[in-house]
Amino acid sequence: MQNTLRTLTLALVPFALAAATALPVREASLKIPALKIRGNQVVDETGRVVTLRGVNTACLEWAADGEGKLLETVRVAIKDWHVNHIRLPLSQDRWFGKAPEQTDGGVAYRALVRQVVDLCAENAVYVMLDLHWNNAGEWGKHIGQHVMPDMLSVEFWKDCATAYKNHPAVLFDLYNEPHDTTYDIWMDGGEIKETRGVGARQGRFEPVTYKTPGMKALLATVRGTGAKNLVVVGGLDWSYDLAGFLAGRTLDDPTGNGVLYACHAYPFKGDTIDQFLAKLDAALPKIPVIVSEFGNQGRGENAAKPDPWVARMVEEMDKRKCHWTAWDLHPAAGPCLISDWNYTPTPSFGAIVKAALTKKG
Repeated sequence: MQNTLRTLTLALVPFALAAATALPVREASLKIPALKIRGNQVVDETGRVVTLRGVNTACLEWAADGEGKLLETVRVAIKDWHVNHIRLPLSQDRWFGKAPEQTDGGVAYRALVRQVVDLCAENAVYVMLDLHWNNAGEWGKHIGQHVMPDMLSVEFWKDCATAYKNHPAVLFDLYNEPHDTTYDIWMDGGEIKETRGVGARQGRFEPVTYKTPGMKALLATVRGTGAKNLVVVGGLDWSYDLAGFLAGRTLDDPTGNGVLYACHAYPFKGDTIDQFLAKLDAALPKIPVIVSEFGNQGRGENAAKPDPWVARMVEEMDKRKCHWTAWDLHPAAGPCLISDWNYTPTPSFGAIVKAALTKKG
């Protein structure tokens, strides 16, 4: 999410890089068929067309312990909201135990991710592991949302893809929201200069310069582990832009299960719904698309009313059988689907999404 509502105090923690062990897939998890791309569709290994609909479950990007609530949040999403898909935002620093609150080299963090994956898979729900926060190439520093992944993101994907390679329930989202660069650098890598401050809130950290490997190299890193898992990539403008993909900025994936292209749609992007739908309609016949973040939350007197933008977005995406994942099933990561830890749906947003998911469930 472009405007995640978090403030973090960060310091370098000199932990050694600790590799995750690729654990065996639970037998129950094997009952969920792996996904792949066929043309502009997502299909399972039997050839059945699958439409992904679900929610984001934020907090592992900023809290190594999932705030003690993550597993319950995922359980509620599955059992009460009837999702068939969870997007799980992650932090590369916390994966390796580099955040200031960690003392175990990331062991507990990776175990919690494993619990989420197992819970999803055993309930026939797919889970997208999303590299949401990185560090501009310095472990334990600048932890937050950046312009692009950095060279340490390669280490993350080597480890994460090894741990979950060919797990039938797992998709890999290479990087949350690329922005403020060119498609040449997005594709092939290069130098990134962030001059406005970076991190959980813009302006919190000092300007930085670092190298990004680019999306082609990150995909190659995943495939180099032997992982064929479906991969998700977002384009520029904080993963809003689809035009770059239609102009040929797509990724070749001859050895894997294919690439699903992400769009993050919010009303503050500047388009009307009709303008956004025109862009979506130009893309859907040509490439597989998932709107992996969207949402809007009413304020003041509008907080208790269904939000017209949300209602129409859900209606139009369902009409097109477009994959979608609402942001977010957390009461402090706005726009919020819930208003409290009783998982009460927000009237303006969450109630609409829950009704749509329950209908599909």
